[in-house]
Amino acid sequence: MNQTRDTPRPPDELPLAAPCRELRPGAPLNWLRKGWQDIKSAPRQSLTYGFVLVLLSYLVSLVTWIWGNLGFYLGLVTGFVFVGPWLALTLYAISRRLEMGRGVSLRRSLADAGQSLTGGLFFAAILVVVLLVWARAANTLYIFFPSIHDPGWRDLIVFLAIGSTVGLLFCAVVFAVSAFSLPMLMDRRCDAITAVVTSVNAVLRNKPAMLVWATIIVISVVLGALTAWLAFAVLMPLLGHATWHAYRETIDSSEWPDLPPVDWKARERAVMQKTGHL
Repeated sequence: MNQTRDTPRPPDELPLAAPCRELRPGAPLNWLRKGWQDIKSAPRQSLTYGFVLVLLSYLVSLVTWIWGNLGFYLGLVTGFVFVGPWLALTLYAISRRLEMGRGVSLRRSLADAGQSLTGGLFFAAILVVVLLVWARAANTLYIFFPSIHDPGWRDLIVFLAIGSTVGLLFCAVVFAVSAFSLPMLMDRRCDAITAVVTSVNAVLRNKPAMLVWATIIVISVVLGALTAWLAFAVLMPLLGHATWHAYRETIDSSEWPDLPPVDWKARERAVMQKTGHL
């Protein structure tokens, strides 16, 4: 558990990245266990958000079906790895409130997520650019494989192998960048660059554990696809909550000032004073 320093260091004296702890290869399984506990502690909020993500998945699939092709579809499916961490900001907020013993609701959690909106939007812009580049790269594969419009099995296997390899490179970069950065932006008053450098450093220093974690994420995406996205209603909240616990177990961000959840009682008092009801 991160501890807040009594006398925080001035911003100009803070290091470029927060230190990380060494992880056991099996650590991700513990994150999943804690994530499942969060779902059981806040089932309505977690599963409602998961259902929203399922609807978003269907919307993406519909857009691809109408205007896309196989390469574009593969790019968008891979895009779940890109935008998933940003969409999970609200889930991180739910886990944080449960951890602190605060009241949990989607409204409160969305408000907490909104506090890190500046860093989150900067990060989202990076992810959108990468996603668009990857979708374009996936679509461009048709130039090199003209026979894919009426493919044999051999052509299709080569096409999917090369496309998957290109996608894997994009995913590896984004995975390293996003593994711990958004939870840190949710938890601490830090800039997006510090959070990103912290995340990349922690991933590189814990390769076995992070390889297990990346494999779990890939398997979850595949399961979501095989169940027509319905499994995402549970898998996405589970991964989101588990990511929060991964951050807590891995990153020591105690030198950065805390970013507390929204104080709803203070907000309500301010509204009542403004309207003359207090």
